[in-house]
Amino acid sequence: MRADRLVSLVLLLRQRGRLTADTLARELEVSTRTVLRDIEALSAAGVPVYAQRGRHGGFALLPGFRTELTGLNHDEALALLAAGPGRGEQVFGLGAALASAMRKVVDALPESHQATASDGARRFLVEPETDLLSRRTVADEVPGATMVEVRRAVLAGHKLRIRYAATGQPPQWRTVDPIGLVTVRDRGYLLATRSGEDRTYRLSRVLAAEELPEPAQRPDRVDLDRIWRERAARFLSDDHIAVLVRVNPVRREELLGTVLAVRAEAPDADGRPRLEVTFQDARHAEWALWQLGTDAEALAPQSLRNALRDRAATVAARYGQASREPFRPGGP
Repeated sequence: MRADRLVSLVLLLRQRGRLTADTLARELEVSTRTVLRDIEALSAAGVPVYAQRGRHGGFALLPGFRTELTGLNHDEALALLAAGPGRGEQVFGLGAALASAMRKVVDALPESHQATASDGARRFLVEPETDLLSRRTVADEVPGATMVEVRRAVLAGHKLRIRYAATGQPPQWRTVDPIGLVTVRDRGYLLATRSGEDRTYRLSRVLAAEELPEPAQRPDRVDLDRIWRERAARFLSDDHIAVLVRVNPVRREELLGTVLAVRAEAPDADGRPRLEVTFQDARHAEWALWQLGTDAEALAPQSLRNALRDRAATVAARYGQASREPFRPGGP
């Protein structure tokens, strides 16, 4: 761990020039005291780092110093730089590692290519927080310490103990055999088995985790893409209903708050989102779309359209009649 941090410290100084201890501490996510110890270690190892005192002081490297790292060609570096800073950088708690890797990517380029690759990457934007309809997506948040334990167990092949808050149930501890991690539309999932049965856990609902020393019961080789497709198909077939719906953009998030899954999304001819979503059952779908009134239209299945039409006709008939009871303010 410390060796990686020392390399990152050198790369920061090479790429940005003079930096204060506080700035280095923020970038490396350590204390200022740790940075000062690392500076001493680098000096003792012969790295020409020096301190400049004063208001605009800090630490810097002697001009011309260069670390020896494996080189990349221009397009390889550009691809990594363009993809790296996207919103996926926090996926599975690897944001700090990604930042360190990006610094190494830039440093691995010939000096003549460093500026052009960095400038070129700024011309690409991958997965922004909002789309052209100003719809904002919110990524799941998982505590860093919890994510570290989950990730370690997955990579080491150890059993994992998690405190999981399933929907509508109090949090409970359970021990699982982790298979892998999947992220879909900014939501993270842990694929696992429990007592031999397939289980899929939403990472944002894992309140705590502990890697256990016992080996997990799982195959040595895994095809996560195949497993995810199979579990998704099984999930969607369990008495659920798929609905094609067109919704007012301002109420899209409200709709998404009621569905089990989003299977597809594309803009309609008038720019409104057209989504294929999954509800728990037909009754749930009817209730959810009724709440949205004229801001949503079920396009399929026809049975759901008929149910909403009949409900609307009943309400219209009820209120189309004159009230049989006179209204007396304050009366019984």
